[in-house]
Amino acid sequence: MEKETERNMMTEFWKEHSKFATVEEMMLDSNAQELTQHELPEILSMLPSLAGSDVLELGAGIGRYTRHLIGKARHVTAVDFMEKFVEKNRLDNSHLGSAEFIQADVTKLDFPKHSFDVVFSNWLLMYLSDQELKSLAEKFLMWLRPGGYLFFRESCFHQSGDRKRDFNPTHYRSPAYYNHLMTSLLLDESEKTEKKCYGFDMMKNNQNQLCWLMQKVHRDVVQQHQGGFSTFQEFLDNQQYTRTGILRYEKMFGSGYVSTGGISTTKEFVDMLNLKAGQKVLDVGCGIGGGDFYMAKTFGVEVLGMDLSSNMVEIAMERAVKEKVPLVQFEVSDATKRMFPDTTFDVVYSRDMILHISDKLDLFRKFYSWLKSGGKLLISDYCCGEKPWSPAFEDYVNQRGYILYTPQRYGQFLSEVGFSNVHAEDRTEQFIQVIKAELQRAGEMKEEFIQEFSQEAYDAIVNGWTEKLQRCETGDQRWGLFYATKE
Repeated sequence: MEKETERNMMTEFWKEHSKFATVEEMMLDSNAQELTQHELPEILSMLPSLAGSDVLELGAGIGRYTRHLIGKARHVTAVDFMEKFVEKNRLDNSHLGSAEFIQADVTKLDFPKHSFDVVFSNWLLMYLSDQELKSLAEKFLMWLRPGGYLFFRESCFHQSGDRKRDFNPTHYRSPAYYNHLMTSLLLDESEKTEKKCYGFDMMKNNQNQLCWLMQKVHRDVVQQHQGGFSTFQEFLDNQQYTRTGILRYEKMFGSGYVSTGGISTTKEFVDMLNLKAGQKVLDVGCGIGGGDFYMAKTFGVEVLGMDLSSNMVEIAMERAVKEKVPLVQFEVSDATKRMFPDTTFDVVYSRDMILHISDKLDLFRKFYSWLKSGGKLLISDYCCGEKPWSPAFEDYVNQRGYILYTPQRYGQFLSEVGFSNVHAEDRTEQFIQVIKAELQRAGEMKEEFIQEFSQEAYDAIVNGWTEKLQRCETGDQRWGLFYATKE
């Protein structure tokens, strides 16, 4: 009965806001025309190639996006549950190409499995209950063909649009909620002779429009990540970088930072880049955004910060709103799967992240292609000494799933993909001094730390830093700084 009541409320809400089938009604905003001009190009640029694809558009409304999807795809199925919206969409866009227009409630919609290459949804999921959302997300996974894409955009945290609403049944969820739901889904499509399971992998999640692009990929349920998690992102968000864990790291590194040296190493390394106002910077593994805010505020550069941890990015987005830094954007995305046009950025910057990446050569090729001619690359990262390693270090690397190389080999990778003026520096001694300073600061704020977190958390941090110091002093663990240019 509760479910039926909520659907009836939602129906009444949209009947109230669909009387004239205008874009202002559909977007619940008096500035809808102007907003459309700005957002359409951005949204469409985030989509994969639609050539030869079958697209399902949910919440199609009067067809703001339908007309553009029809022009690119083989066939578009446009669905909305307001009859006036569907009629307007059919009238305006049916002549543009192969399309079907359906008036239906998405909670009752069904299609055969593997019907579509792309599912596109704009401002729809926030009008579903949690259970309806989960059920529909499972259908997305079933309706999509293997390798297919899911794109959706939602309003998170608070209302968007200025239209007056006598009541508002919308669910304003956090981005982390959507991230967790979508990446935790698992669909068993096994056949008699072959085990097949699929899930969604994050391609990108854009802060500006709160958009997600996800891909249906094969899941190897036998090979799990650290701690038994089915994806690396789940491991990061539920073990290594829980929200509380991130705030503990920030306490050690300084406000806004979760990487070695905090603001001091950030200033030193960023100064090497000679940034100029208006340049575009990509920060791969942005953490909670301290370095990005520093670059934008100090030099007037535009920064896109990306991280696979949705907890990190959610904190960074909250800080961006609080600090009012319009030049900085954040997204949850996997750098190994992200796509940008060639020559997009002036600088690619990364701090202590690439240790997680197995195919570093492929990632460095991406960096090279994304940089403009004359563009600069700066990376700091965990490295290792020459083998053989001590058994304790072997265990540490295996437990964390790190892929480490010597600073020298790291630099060779950069040269192999085409970078010029490659400087590969072993900065382990600096790393040791930073760790010692952080341990000293931990001692000075011990009572404050314990009061804010716990004695157990304090002991874990101090023991972890002490072990890191020992690994560096024995020569097993190294820390490298890498700088290069694209001629």
